Amino acid sequence: MSSSSVLLGCIADDFTGATDLANMLVRGGMRTVQTIGVPAEPLDTPAQAVVVALKSRTAPRDEALAESLAALEWLRSLGCRQFYFKYCSTFDSTDEGNIGPVADALMQALGTSFAVACPAFPESGRTVYRGHLFVGDVPLNESGMQNHPLTPMTDANLVRTLQRQTPSKVGLLRYDAIQRGVPALAEARAQLAAQGVRVAIADAISDADLHTLGESCADDLLVTGGSGLAQGLPANFARAGLLDTTGAAQQLPAVQGLAAVLAGSCSRATQGQVAHWREHGRPAFRIEPLALAANAQAVVDAALAFARERVAREPVLIYATSAPDEVAQAQQTLGTAASGALVEEALANVARGLEHMGVRRFVVAGGETSGSVVNALGVSSLAIGPQIDPGVPWTVSDGARHALALKSGNFGSVDFFEKALAQCERIMEPAP
Repeated sequence: MSSSSVLLGCIADDFTGATDLANMLVRGGMRTVQTIGVPAEPLDTPAQAVVVALKSRTAPRDEALAESLAALEWLRSLGCRQFYFKYCSTFDSTDEGNIGPVADALMQALGTSFAVACPAFPESGRTVYRGHLFVGDVPLNESGMQNHPLTPMTDANLVRTLQRQTPSKVGLLRYDAIQRGVPALAEARAQLAAQGVRVAIADAISDADLHTLGESCADDLLVTGGSGLAQGLPANFARAGLLDTTGAAQQLPAVQGLAAVLAGSCSRATQGQVAHWREHGRPAFRIEPLALAANAQAVVDAALAFARERVAREPVLIYATSAPDEVAQAQQTLGTAASGALVEEALANVARGLEHMGVRRFVVAGGETSGSVVNALGVSSLAIGPQIDPGVPWTVSDGARHALALKSGNFGSVDFFEKALAQCERIMEPAP
């Protein structure tokens, strides 16, 4: 393919965030490929947008910086016209980073001095007003994210949150400027830049706001945000005559095989989805971190034995999803990093075992879990297909070996697992 056909190069700080972003771009009419990590070779699949999925959200800061800059250089080699740094719609980070440090590093590498930052995703209930992030009707720090095991979010003020992560001056693009449209936004941006602001948190409470913001970023070399902000970008390329949005961007090849669900997230949404699955009498096996610490192989073997007896008849759920008090107990006993690593390694081994049983259709809940599973399955890239729920599409791995729905822990309706599997049955029918 000609590298000049790649319009937008994206760097996502986790795997489900990458598919969330790719889903938004596909919905906007861009043929989109997601790579798992930074490829060693040039892209060999036609695409108008490329999303590099990293596991940098909770990585040590230096590691996150190195991976993000390597992704940028690879994307630059494709001739991308614009770059996007994608993070979670709940702005998952700590006071040390990694959102601020990565944004700074990308800006420096690209030689740009101003970037917008907006995690809003109104379709999933994430809105930003006066710089404060809301999840549904409550501030971020009352949404359950204050209990996140790796990135507890205790401050809904994003200007303040981001300022703790970066020496760059952080400002606010207020809602009143956004409501007045792109010319008013250009004036507000210029005023902030004149005040020394390098990164501007942007308010947004509707998709219309995000489209306005996206249009205002048409000439920006770097844009940062959640997946919602990206929905305004394909139209910029179309207006410039660079993108024909009439093609079948969502079409996927068929993948036949058995199906299973793997859940590692402990978010409220995933807890509800696991409970819904179990309440309806569907087969489920729980993995407990303390049991893994005692004998991880025995737990994995038991999970696979459970699946082997059932998966040929119906999809099974293997989950490590736990309530906050149970997570806290495991972390206190094992340590936060060790507890998470045990679970991710176990679910990766379960994924390999399920593949040997003929499972080719996977629904995976949790960003870290998704990263572990795609690595375990040897996936190097994903074609992005139709949306299941806001932020979550079906994808197909290179060579059409697997169909994968990689879900952020916070996303999806309570019946998401069942809905995803039913949709897969419809869209994965082989062509006549």
